[in-house]
Amino acid sequence: MTMTGVEIQVMTTVNAPYGANLSAHQLAALIIDPNSAKTFNASAFAFFSEVAPTLQKTFVKHMGLDAAAVGRVAGAFEKVSGYSLPLAA
Repeated sequence: MTMTGVEIQVMTTVNAPYGANLSAHQLAALIIDPNSAKTFNASAFAFFSEVAPTLQKTFVKHMGLDAAAVGRVAGAFEKVSGYSLPLAA
């Protein structure tokens, strides 16, 4: 399956610095999973903290994710990290 421009931009930002090799679908699963914040998953945190907010929203919509669920996970990361995250609910 060929990645879209949105997926390429997000995955480059999330994968490259950490030597990860996640797919867009794997990242999507992480950013709606509350356990990602509990285990402080680096890839999920990179999505919330390093990807531009407009691109985050586009990715969430493109992947068909529940924005409220994503917001809850972002909020959990915000609490444990001390960083203000744009998508935090």
